Amino acid sequence: MLQTKKISSVELTQTFLARIAQHNPSINAYIALDEAKSLAQAKAADALIAAGKASPLTGIPIAQKDIFCAKDWPTTCGSKMLANFVAPYDAHVITQFDAVGAVNLGKTNMDEFAMGSSNETSYFGGVKNPWDVERVPGGSSGGSAAAVAARLCAAATGTDTGGSIRQPASLCGFSGLKPTYGVVSRYGMIAFASSLDQAGPMAKSAEDCALMMNVMAGFDERDSTSLNREKEDYTRDLAKPLQGLRVGLPKEFFAEGLDASVGKVIDEAIAAYKKLGAEIVEISLPNTGLSIPVYYVLAPAEASSNLSRYDGVRYGHRTAEYTDLMDMYCKSRAEGFGAEVKRRILIGTYVLSAGYYDAYYLKAQQIRRLIAQDFVEAFKHCDVIMGPAAPSTAFKAGEKVDDPVAMYLQDIYTISTNLAGLPGMSVPAGFSNGLPVGLQIIGNYFDEARMLNVAHQYQQVTDWHLKMPQGIE
Repeated sequence: MLQTKKISSVELTQTFLARIAQHNPSINAYIALDEAKSLAQAKAADALIAAGKASPLTGIPIAQKDIFCAKDWPTTCGSKMLANFVAPYDAHVITQFDAVGAVNLGKTNMDEFAMGSSNETSYFGGVKNPWDVERVPGGSSGGSAAAVAARLCAAATGTDTGGSIRQPASLCGFSGLKPTYGVVSRYGMIAFASSLDQAGPMAKSAEDCALMMNVMAGFDERDSTSLNREKEDYTRDLAKPLQGLRVGLPKEFFAEGLDASVGKVIDEAIAAYKKLGAEIVEISLPNTGLSIPVYYVLAPAEASSNLSRYDGVRYGHRTAEYTDLMDMYCKSRAEGFGAEVKRRILIGTYVLSAGYYDAYYLKAQQIRRLIAQDFVEAFKHCDVIMGPAAPSTAFKAGEKVDDPVAMYLQDIYTISTNLAGLPGMSVPAGFSNGLPVGLQIIGNYFDEARMLNVAHQYQQVTDWHLKMPQGIE
């Protein structure tokens, strides 16, 4: 509509802002809005379009997860610790969207410091799932997930440390992609676990994700983990037929712990791929069961280190009353961090301590290598791996809050790809009791274009990605 001049970017942005005003009070997807800033960007985009200088995302309103620093915008990471922090610079991802003339609609709610699988740990309150407001949207990118599902943005950014794009994509019924580690710069993205964090797109369809990847991916010399690769067009293979595609089904993904109704939806999706000409191959990822304990040693260890900078001295929350420097540190951190963040800092500090480093951290790194090796072996027999993105549909808010292990098990199918640094995505595959179910597609390193092709071809013969929650007109 923008390209054919049926609507202007300003009108499009106003439409989304009106939808946000209508639906956000009940969903709590956005925690920072600035209508004047968004409309100014939209006006600039309209000028680019009029001058014939538009690219595919020029004038498109995008929601940004509040983990990305955006100049002169609040950047809180869902925490009291950063509740008053206004970023003085742009993250690389923000810069990339600005460069093509996209519109920043606002900052979305998230689990505190990206720690959580339900978006219930946010200092700014939990996010509601638009399909059923009594249920969670998944996490940590829950605000972006709810915004995409409720059509409160054209698309959104998210981050995935152990499944935080793919699990909410499954629970909210849209397409979400975690790229190969290092493909998208982490500069200006507030760190949780530096060797696992990766930014990615969250959108209605695989085609939209491909357009966003064209903007987000690219080398950035300011990030030491950014990979210096040639730019690629992620839309290039979308139309390729799937004849002869080898789809690997790991037996470990279809074992105990998977909700039977979710498994049925995944089976039907696999059957659709057979009709499209794919060949199904049974594979094994024997160390999958170890991914949760490995992740919950390594991620907290890195979080313990990364979050030590929040000490009440330079920026962030500082306690009002204290007796000396140590008292200020202790009180500021005690007041600024929530329960889940404190739990992970404590675990991380423990596993890195002198007496336990070899027993826990070193051992976890060794098993991480075995998990990565499982994938190397599996990809000798298949082109992509498929299975569920989450073991169940969206659960009720409060259901798992008091049981951290049950919450951690939400990421059982997604964590291993982060540990291996592989790309993965979730696409809508159907419904169980009226709630969305996501099919996970895992690719080999730098195989995002093939994954997007595999997802897009499925979306040409199904309409699950077009379904919208009731009451969200």
